Amino acid sequence: MAYLGELVRIVLLVVHVASGGIGLVLGPLAMVAPKRRGRHTRIGMAYQWATAGLCASAVGLAVFRPALWWLGLIAVATEAAALGGLWVKRHRRPGWLPLHISLMCSSYVSFVTAFLVVNTGLAHWPAWIAPTVVASPLIARAAARAALPREPRRIIAVDTSTA
Repeated sequence: MAYLGELVRIVLLVVHVASGGIGLVLGPLAMVAPKRRGRHTRIGMAYQWATAGLCASAVGLAVFRPALWWLGLIAVATEAAALGGLWVKRHRRPGWLPLHISLMCSSYVSFVTAFLVVNTGLAHWPAWIAPTVVASPLIARAAARAALPREPRRIIAVDTSTA
């Protein structure tokens, strides 16, 4: 029975690391993709699945090490931010875009923070705060820009009658 438990823990860890790595790659790809249907939405849905895998595996891993329950809680908050961003986008209430940007980017900050913490050790406090300190003003700027009214596109007519 102990062998089965260890096997489950290893599978959860593999899913967790793979989901985290995939999310770290997909986040910036979604951020730079043109904001319309197509690439941005496909990458965004893949990011949602990576976040779900990360969250589920983190909660499963926390069951194996109850002292790390709080890491499972952070994973759930990361998933909540990503799902909140998706929900806001799908319902498109007035002023939805800045909130979508804030939620999705905040979930990505969790991915980066986890990556830094794991690769520098839990004792290094800058790994816990640096991503938020760096990203918060960037997220605020992107959200503020998205809140500005957009200028209507101008159609330029070309006169071809005088040739």
